[in-house]
Order: sequence, then C-alpha cells, then structure tokens
Amino acid sequence: MKRFYVLLTSLILIVLLVLWIGPLNIVKTLETANWILILLAILIHLIVVGVRSLRWGFIINQTTEFKKNYIVKTIGIFAGNFSPMKSAGEILTAVAGKNINQISLSKGLSAGLTERFFDLGIVGFLLIISALFIPQIRYIAIIGGVTSLIVMIIVYLINWKESRALWLYSKVHPIIGKLPIKEEVLDNLYQKFTQGLRGMIEYTHSFTSFKNLSIVSILTLMSWLLECVRLYTVAYAFNVKISFIAIIVIFLLANVIGVLSVLPGGIGSIEISLTGLFVLFGVSSVLAGSIVLIDRLISFWLVNILGIIFSSYYAQDILEEIKKYTLNVNSPKVD
Repeated sequence: MKRFYVLLTSLILIVLLVLWIGPLNIVKTLETANWILILLAILIHLIVVGVRSLRWGFIINQTTEFKKNYIVKTIGIFAGNFSPMKSAGEILTAVAGKNINQISLSKGLSAGLTERFFDLGIVGFLLIISALFIPQIRYIAIIGGVTSLIVMIIVYLINWKESRALWLYSKVHPIIGKLPIKEEVLDNLYQKFTQGLRGMIEYTHSFTSFKNLSIVSILTLMSWLLECVRLYTVAYAFNVKISFIAIIVIFLLANVIGVLSVLPGGIGSIEISLTGLFVLFGVSSVLAGSIVLIDRLISFWLVNILGIIFSSYYAQDILEEIKKYTLNVNSPKVD
C-alpha cells in the first residue's frame, strides 16, 4: 500500500500543478511554441543519453559497442525513473550490462556507482559555482550543492573502501527499508551488494587512474550541461529568454529536490520545483508550467518509452527484473 500512496502522491502533485496553471492556459501557450526548437530539444536529449552511453562504455572498456551501451543505459535510466531516489538505476544497469554487454554483475555495479559518484560531484560543483552568480536563490543552491557532495562522499566510501562500505551499508540498509520498496527487493539488494562488494571494489581500483577519471569527469560534465542546454532550448521555444547560468541552477536544484523527495523519478516534485524556480526568476506561471511539462515529456517519458521497448525487444527477463526492483502498485503486500 505504501508504494501505491507514493505513486498517488506523484500524480496528485502533477494534477495540482496543471490545475494551478490552468489546462486551457497550457493549451493556448503550447500553440505559441516553436516546435522546431522542441524537436531540437528531443535530439539534444537523445545525444545526452548517447554521451552517458559513451561514459558507460569507457568505464567497462567496451567503447566500440555503442549500440549495446546505448540500450543498456536507456534501460538503466528507465529503471531509475520508477524507483525512489533512482535507487534501482545502478542495479538494473548492471543487470542489463550483464545480459547485453556480457560483463560481470560486480563490474556493472562498479561502473554504475562510478557514474553516480561523478554525477553527484559535477552537480554539486556546478550548483556551488553557479550560485555565486545568482543572488536570488544563492543559499538554496549552495545547500543543494553541498548535499550532493555529501552523498558523493558516501558513494565514494561504498565504491572504493570495502570495510567502510560494509559498515556504511549496514547503517543505510534500515533507512532504505523505510522506502516504498518490497521486502524481497531489499533482501536481494543486500545479497547482491555484500556478495559482489569485493569484486566491485577490485574493478573500481583497477579502473582508477588520473586519465580514466579525467575522461569520465569530462563526459559527465558534458552530459549535465547538455541537459541544461535542452531545458534552455525548450524555454527559448516559448520565447522565454533567461540566462544559461540561471537554467543550470534551476535544473540541477530541481533534480536534487526530486531525488530527496523519494518520489519515483521525482514525478511531481521535479515538475513543481522547476515551475517554482522559473517563477522566482520572473517567468509567468503559465509559461513556466508549459516549459516544464514539455521538458519532462522529453527528458522523462521519452526515455521511459525507449526503455520499455529495449527491455521488451532485447531481453524480456530484464523487464521482469525491473518490475521486481521498481515501484509496483499491484503488489498485494501491506506495509
């Protein structure tokens, strides 16, 4: 029942946002949009997934398998989008990597956590740097950046330090148990983590070098900046002119809020956060809401559709695995 209420909360937040803006106002605003720019935003987001696929391929040493890497990353993003705090993303990316890239689960988990480490680091860095130029929400942005860096340190301990990782996970596991995740998933997660920890950390250490980490940092920075470019393009499609630094703060801060909200994929919380932040920067609520709904349609739902298609076509057993790890409102379990 807890999982059902979490999903219901997300849907209620979306409905409240639409009612606040006004459905007719949204329709009228969409009629004024430059759809060529929106198509460009779709292309940019597909490139974003492509950059993340290059990063995945580089970490697992399969840079020439772009098609497989693209499929694996799309499936992983899809899985993360329907789990609290995107907690299933790394696990299901590793499962997909095992089936499609033919790598070990430990190697896949190592690659996934390495990606998460750099994602958190880059997001934290960009928020803190950008906050210096944006006085309107400077302190909120700094808090968001520091929060991201703190979680990055936790991921570092898990992915690079074996003894500390076991101790840390023993403390974190009970907290995860309070999330809307099925008990059998928690048990599976614990077994996979503890059993594969040594192999995961061994691969992380073998990959760790200044050159490798620098390349991953560059690819990570590219992917996040391209996401901001996509949102900037959508805003421009509605003739909203706002500084790119403001877009960086708006987008990254909303994503941090979305993760902390524990709602699957930040559904509802990200939309409301993005809209509110746009309004703080002087954009009307109607324009802000329309921009956000179109951007989320591109960045969230497009990838989910591709993830379902790839999972069904290339490996149906992965789709079944995703159902085990992500939100399942049909579960008879009562919390």
